[in-house]
This record gives sequence, structure tokens and C-alpha cells, in this order.
Amino acid sequence: MSAQTKTQKKQNSSLPTGPTKNKPDLSRLLVEANYVSPVDMTQALDYAKKNNSPLKDYLISAGLISDDLLGQALAEYYKVPYADLNTYLPSREQVLKIPEELAKKCRVILFSEDKNLITVATDDPSQAGLAAVLGEIFRNKKVQISYSLPEDIQANFVHYRKNLETRFIKIIQKSTRIAPEIIDEIFDDALINHASDVHFEPQEKEVVIRFRVDGLMNEVGRIPKDNYQNILNLIKVKSRLRIDEHFSAQDGAIRYLKEGRTVDMRVSITPVVDGEKAVIRILSQYVRNYSLSDIGLSVGDQDRFLKAGKKPFGMIIVAGPTGSGKTTTLYTLLKVLNHPEINVTTIEDPVEFKIQGINQIQVNSQTNLTFAKGLRSIVRQDPDIILVGEIRDHETAEISVNAALTGHLLLSTFHANDAATVTPRLLDMGVEPFLLSSTLELVVAQRLVRVICEKCRYSYQEIRVQTKNILPTADDFLPKGVMTLYRGKGCDNCNHTGFKGRTAIFEMIYFSKELKDLILKNPSAQEIWQLASSQGSRSLFEDGIDKVKTGVTTLEELLRVAMPPVRANTYAKTK
Repeated sequence: MSAQTKTQKKQNSSLPTGPTKNKPDLSRLLVEANYVSPVDMTQALDYAKKNNSPLKDYLISAGLISDDLLGQALAEYYKVPYADLNTYLPSREQVLKIPEELAKKCRVILFSEDKNLITVATDDPSQAGLAAVLGEIFRNKKVQISYSLPEDIQANFVHYRKNLETRFIKIIQKSTRIAPEIIDEIFDDALINHASDVHFEPQEKEVVIRFRVDGLMNEVGRIPKDNYQNILNLIKVKSRLRIDEHFSAQDGAIRYLKEGRTVDMRVSITPVVDGEKAVIRILSQYVRNYSLSDIGLSVGDQDRFLKAGKKPFGMIIVAGPTGSGKTTTLYTLLKVLNHPEINVTTIEDPVEFKIQGINQIQVNSQTNLTFAKGLRSIVRQDPDIILVGEIRDHETAEISVNAALTGHLLLSTFHANDAATVTPRLLDMGVEPFLLSSTLELVVAQRLVRVICEKCRYSYQEIRVQTKNILPTADDFLPKGVMTLYRGKGCDNCNHTGFKGRTAIFEMIYFSKELKDLILKNPSAQEIWQLASSQGSRSLFEDGIDKVKTGVTTLEELLRVAMPPVRANTYAKTK
């Protein structure tokens, strides 16, 4: 046996045994430490048991505790400091200083390092011998063990992962379970990178895998076409679709389980020239933690949104293209409006996540449960608030308006480019002007923009005349003279893009008496916007400019999704 092999064997034998099996009783811990009341905890345990969901997810979604408080409570239990890996994100170089085998076995990450002290984060500080083994790696330094949440530890393991294409080659060469292992690798990477969609795009000789991250597509790997059919068949089986159907579009859903985490995915398969393309939408579990300010609403817009939401009847419509965050906005409002004394019912396609205390109906084409038929049934069940996933046709529009007219608050999404276009579109669908005038309370249009990475954001000066060459119509929206703008340098936290996450920009029309009277005249979108802007409504671009000025996003990113009006509106001129 060589000396190197003996050394490696010695190191392996000295590794701690890994996380202990005896985890703290979370419910008891949080109650005894007065983080959650006994009554709230009993309700949380009942919900988690009935819905087969993690207790922690309910506690956070119900606002009973935050991630940080949960981490601090567990750190107190272990009698160690709390390491917040969201506020301070270790660099790739830091993470790789701990060997991969040790890091993954003991679930430990290097949190910080100075001349005399090493601080590591783990989700189980009770592991015997961990400090001693780390002391062998970081000689002549003291080792401090701290606690961090399991999902934060897991997220930092991304630095050990090789690129997808390299892993695909290794799986194909050595594995007999090619399809399951490739799918697991793709889904794991998609979740780590916070991708909203995964695309399998067949070409003549290979299949391109692309992720949509923060609204933009990027290629992450390719697989030989010979292996694609087995992968596609497995996706179909998981989605409960027909594997013998190759020439028709199919839609299904997957519930993906990984290390105690449940992720719902929506699957769409469509025949293309070179085979069948599969697109998997990863549904937004993070929405359960959002507040109105988190989604990007200004204080004034929050007040208008809540004012409309607290009315006993009427319609609130959120408009925008596919993937612009419309449903997220409505879910966030529902969280505020949802109370035990209120009956809330939704009909959606799909139901993106379950909300405690809300009756949610899934559209089902196989049983002929459409938006229109489901909505008819809902109205007969005495709801106070109804959410319709989307108004798509005359029948759904007509029933929605009548529901809003007969004492219900109705929320829905709608495909339109801006807020002013919604009213003419509804009138074109055949909704009577006097009915729409009586029910429409608020129309919101929105787009998503990427947020500048907080870890690498910096400011710079931009001369007005240089910007004017890009924005010839933006004079009324930009400050005079030299402007202070912001952008990201690119770092490990944002994968060197300069952006991390997304927020929304909004355009909001609150229907005053004058606007309701205008609806009776069957107005154009231009007429509606002219009156709305004179009463204080701001365009998408104006809301975006405020976010540019405050360093939330960049001017270039704003221009990617919204353009300034050709002529500044009355409201802009009075500012």
C-alpha cells in the first residue's frame, strides 16, 4: 500500500460520523423558547399532518416565525452562534477550502476566516469530533462551530458541482440508470440556480438543456439524442402522460421530492420538427413568504391596492404577459385579505401552492371543469372573495363581472400589455359597459425586472446628454444634469451577472367616478390612460425609473421590459 493511500485512509477514518439522527423537536423547542404560542403551534401541527407538509413551511407562510428567527432559535438550542448565510455569503474560494467529502458528510461550510479564527456553519453542531478534524485542516487556528439552516448549507454546496455537461458525460459512461440520474442532476441544478423554467429542446443530433433564470434563458448543457427518448418517457411517466403519444401536445404535473423538500412542477410537451420539446415550469414556493413591499409595490401603490382589496365587492385585475408575476401579486394580496371570518375560494390552472384557510379548485379539462363552470359553482357556495386564475373568454368574463356585481370581491389575471388596454379588451369580449363600469375597481399592469446584486452593487455618474441619446423621449422622467446610477460588478453571489433575483414594476389605474363614467362611452385605451394619468396613475416606465434611481435595477434592464411614453403625461409634468 502506497504512503499516499495510507494517508488518505487515515484521513477518511478520522472523519466525524456525520449529522446525528436525533434532531431537536422543533415544535417543542419553539414553544418553550416563546417563539411560537402553544395555540399557534397546535394549529400548525394539525395543518402539517393533514397536508403532509413540513411544519417549518407552515410556520413561515403563516408569518408565525421568520427564517432568521428559526435559525437563531435552533442556534440557541445547540448553544452556538447563528451564521446567517443569506446576509453573509461565503465565496467559492472559501467554500472549497473544506474538502468536498468532509463538507457533504458533515454538512459544514466555511463561514468566515481571519488570522487566528475559523468559523464554520453546519446544520448539526452536535457532531462529535468535527472541530478536531477541521483543526487538522486549518492548523494553528481556533475553530468556532456555528449553526445555519439546512437549506442555506445545501445552497452553498453548489460550489463543489461540476458543470452539467461534464456530469452528463460521466453518467452516460458509467451509469445503468441514465435517465433518472440525468433528470435528478437537471432538477437539482434548476433549484439551486432558482430557475423558473427548464427547457429540453431537441435538435438534429442532440438535445439542448436551457434554464430561465431571472427572466433570461441560458444554456446549461447538451445530451445525445439517443438518450433523450428514455429521459422524455420518464418525464411523461412522472407527469402521468401518455408515453405512446408523440404528435399531440400534452400537459401534466410532477411533484419532485428531494431531501425533505417538495417542489411542484408543471410539464408541457409539444411536438417540434426534431422531436418533442418539454418545458417544465417550477412553481413558486417562495411566494408564501412575500409581502406587498417585497413584490415591489411602492407605499402609495400598496395603499391603493389594499383600499380596493378591502371593498366588499368589485373587480381587481392584474394584467401582463405570461411569466410577469401576475399570480404572485394576487397571492400576496390574498395573504393580507385572508382571515378566518372570510370565505375565500379560488379556481386556478394550476394551483401553485396551498394556502391555509382558502378553498382552492384545480381546473381539469378531462372532467370538463373549466374556469367558467367552476366559477358558476363557486358563486353558489357563498364566497366573500373569489380568485379566477385567468379571464380567457367571453363566458368567464361575463360570469366574473356578474359575480363582482352581486356582492363578491373578484380577483383575476388578464393578458394585456398595459393597464389601460384591459377595459377595451373586456368590452370587446362582450361585457356590457354599464356592468363593467359598476364593478371595475382597480387594474394593475406589471413586468419583472432583474435586481442588482447587493453584494457587488456600485454607483457611477452618468451625464444627462449621454443618456438622452438612448432615451430621446425620457426628458420628463430623468433628473437634470449628472445622474447617479447603479450596476453590479458581478460576483459569486450573482454568478457574475451583476443581478440577483427579480422585482416588479407596476402601472396602476384606480377607477374613480370619472373613469367609471368614461367606460360607459366605450373608450379607447388612449382615452382611459389620458384621464388616469391626469389623476395620478404612473406608467410602468415611471415606476421603473424610481427603482433605477434608488439602485434596485439598472436603466438598461428597465429598457429591456418597458419604454417611456412618447409624450410625458400630465402627472409627470407636475412633479
